[in-house]
Amino acid sequence: MDRVELLADRLAAAHLDRRRNRELQRQERIFNAKVRTVGVDSDALEHQVRDRRHKEEAEARALKECADDLIRSDQTACILERRQKKDERLLEEAIVHFRSCFQQPSSRREFDLNDPELLKKQDGVCILPGLTGEDLASGDRALQQRQQLRNWSIQQQQELEQAKELQKREGLQYDQSRVALDSRALQLQKMEEEHKRATAIAIKDFNLALAAEVSEQRERQRREEEEKNRVDVLNQLQGELLSESTQQSSRVPGLPRVRRECYKGMTPQQLLHYTSYQRQQAEDSRRVRLEQQEEELLQERERLALARAALLQERQQARISKELRRALDNTNALLAQAQHAQRKHLEKEIFTNVPDERYFSQFNTSSR
Repeated sequence: MDRVELLADRLAAAHLDRRRNRELQRQERIFNAKVRTVGVDSDALEHQVRDRRHKEEAEARALKECADDLIRSDQTACILERRQKKDERLLEEAIVHFRSCFQQPSSRREFDLNDPELLKKQDGVCILPGLTGEDLASGDRALQQRQQLRNWSIQQQQELEQAKELQKREGLQYDQSRVALDSRALQLQKMEEEHKRATAIAIKDFNLALAAEVSEQRERQRREEEEKNRVDVLNQLQGELLSESTQQSSRVPGLPRVRRECYKGMTPQQLLHYTSYQRQQAEDSRRVRLEQQEEELLQERERLALARAALLQERQQARISKELRRALDNTNALLAQAQHAQRKHLEKEIFTNVPDERYFSQFNTSSR
């Protein structure tokens, strides 16, 4: 039968040949020590040079931009400084112009003291040449000053006399008011003592009357209490409360049950009912105790059965664990014997062989 070659087989064979050729070329590059150690990768070096050049150019551009920014900042600062100086100069010129136009020396309040033309402006005063600064009104001014001092001293004496007179009147008024206050205080003290005395007398009379009234009221209450007690004792002695009749409680009308203070004992029917009820309670309690004992006995049996089952299960678990332990020990012994035999085989046959060319030829057969 002729073999038919398929397209997929041809493609697979071609792919396998390409991989084999690439592997041979790779082994040539890798296993050739001279090419591997002496060869130079010019592309990588050129790439490093280009990267270094690009990095230096970028740093130079960054430095240039920083320098340009500093220059622009200095220029802006200089422009602002010149503008500020110009504004200050204009402001000073405006101030000087305002003072020269609106703040003349003649418009000041003290100009009459510092006017250099004061003597020239005076009318009717002739000053001889060579006597500049002479005060012609000094005599009149000294006379006026003495008169003014005399008036001041007279006024001060009058004010001092008025102050002494006012202080004397105030002292006299203070003494008069103090005497009046003392006399008024004495009168008030006398009135207060009289009022206290009258109040004490009134309180004493009221207390005496109140004590008499209280004693009379207590005596009346005592008599009333004694009368009530006597009547109560008679009622108790003559009534049916102290009697021993058992039918008294039934004669109390309008009550749904027997009053405690009227109860005199149980009737024979009540005694019979009470004894039968007690007997029934005793039977019920005896039956309940028997049921509880039976229930406790059942619970005890269940606990014993559970304990016996747990003990059996524990023994079975111990037996299984012992068997597993024995099997594990046997397996470990077999493994130890096998390892010992393998170690002896390696020491005698494997580790004693000397490596030859075939041993080293199995290395470096692939570049992967």
